[in-house]
Amino acid sequence: MLELLRKRRSIRKFRKEPLPEEALAALKEAVLRSPSSRGLNPWTFFFVQDPEVLGKLSCAKEHGAGFLKNAPLAVVVCGDDAVSDVWIEDCSIAALVVHLTAESLGLGGCWIQIRNRRHDAGTTSEDYVQDVLGIGRTLRVLAMVAVGIPDEAKAGHPFGSLDQGKIIG
Repeated sequence: MLELLRKRRSIRKFRKEPLPEEALAALKEAVLRSPSSRGLNPWTFFFVQDPEVLGKLSCAKEHGAGFLKNAPLAVVVCGDDAVSDVWIEDCSIAALVVHLTAESLGLGGCWIQIRNRRHDAGTTSEDYVQDVLGIGRTLRVLAMVAVGIPDEAKAGHPFGSLDQGKIIG
């Protein structure tokens, strides 16, 4: 796991290739195996591969989501706050599981924050994504994770560049 974390970087450029079915199946299984407080599993995951929908989702935020239109997959991570008061934490863990599983499969990924972000002056990013996916307002949208075969190479962060002052003791 530590080696995976050492090399993992956010990838925003992807090859124009669909993901292998085995990789999709592995990502789906991994996300369903995510830890959840009290085993409540307050989440729903949308695996979006339709280029037209990916294009719409790439406009979810004023900044920082445009690269999604070139990804072969977006995993939209949603939670139900009526099921669990810690849906944000559970869904954040699940989004990270998507990210790390993608890396372990030789894929790249990048987190796109949706909760508490704006699509435009009159619409939240969350409302926008809910409308694009037709999911109504009962599911909250935490984030999207773009996943694909990397079309860029980035070296991991050297240990010396890490903020070691954040560790006490």
